[in-house]
Amino acid sequence: MQTLALDIPWRALTRTLSAVATAVVLSACQLLSLNPGFQPDSALEQRMLGTDISVPDIDLLAVDTAMRDYMAQHIEPDLDGWDLVARLQELLFSPDHLNVQYDDSANLTAAEAFAQRRANCLSLVNLYIAMARHQGLQAQYQTAQVRPQWDRRGELLVLSEHINALGSLGGSSQYIVDFTPDVQLQQQTAEVITDQQALALYFNNVAVDHLVNQRIDEALQWFRYALETDPDLAIAWNNMGSTWNTAGDDELAKYSYLKAAWLDKNYPTAVNNLARFYSLRGNEEEAERYRRAVQRYNNRNPYYHYVLGNIAFNEQDFEQAQKHYQRAIQRNRLEPDFYLALGLTYRELGQEEQFQEARDLAVALRELGDQTYRSGQSRVRRVENHSILRASSAGFSVRFIE
Repeated sequence: MQTLALDIPWRALTRTLSAVATAVVLSACQLLSLNPGFQPDSALEQRMLGTDISVPDIDLLAVDTAMRDYMAQHIEPDLDGWDLVARLQELLFSPDHLNVQYDDSANLTAAEAFAQRRANCLSLVNLYIAMARHQGLQAQYQTAQVRPQWDRRGELLVLSEHINALGSLGGSSQYIVDFTPDVQLQQQTAEVITDQQALALYFNNVAVDHLVNQRIDEALQWFRYALETDPDLAIAWNNMGSTWNTAGDDELAKYSYLKAAWLDKNYPTAVNNLARFYSLRGNEEEAERYRRAVQRYNNRNPYYHYVLGNIAFNEQDFEQAQKHYQRAIQRNRLEPDFYLALGLTYRELGQEEQFQEARDLAVALRELGDQTYRSGQSRVRRVENHSILRASSAGFSVRFIE
């Protein structure tokens, strides 16, 4: 997962925080339709994407001879069910076996991750699903929202969202395999995606790597691959807009951002980029319209208020922190961290009884979350299938720094 670089001040973050993730209680909340008259322009898209795109023949889940031989050597033929799931975890992460290491830059296929013993979240999921399916397990890609964390790369802020593997063992018995079990997942925000959608995310991630390294032509080509694979991938449209913006093509940058916002009305990163786009071109009236829309969205996002509460708490402004944590709870009453933060604030304010009540609520909700969809220390955990509720996306999303 990406982390926020130290050279981005928290104050700057409060001005530019993009509410890319919402809680379950906000599933019906969307940005206002700022461009009700927008319609896709096939001629312009043809100019951007081309008409005869030859997408690289990349099989993220191909199992090569080395992988087959390794599994044959280390997995007993009669192993199945949860025992097989646990054995695969051991093979992947144990120092005595593959010991796959996290590498944020490792955009790899399953076979490449196996050979190199390194992977980012998507690459690890590629490797696990390939091995699991080869052994007869049911496994598929699943996206999950995380607390927004931005990483500064030059003149870009890059957000990485989260992906893991979800499998079924029959009935209501499921398992989740996660490369980063301590990542702060938002509860009940997961969605199964297809292998083809995962391939589009892979192309998007490779394109972002080219973009942050100023390889503009290569970035555009890989974004084309992503959109040829999944034409409705909003983050790829947004990221292509950032690429066209870097290349100095205002028309195509604006269109790409608008297309991203049109495809996903719950995706304020594109709206943030549009605000900056108009501001830099002197159209402050239009820029302010987009800024207000994002601020309204942020105000509905409990994690936005949670971050503001953390800032106030760190600055020892405990009364202000209390207000922000209470606003976060009003918008999502099922997040234990909100209650814990509020309880700690009550303690700083000398309100011991309120501290105890908030802490008890946090413990109770944490235990409830552990039974549904909450990160734990194990990279593999059991879940109930009724805990998987709503949509998200995964991959790298790009915006420009204000």
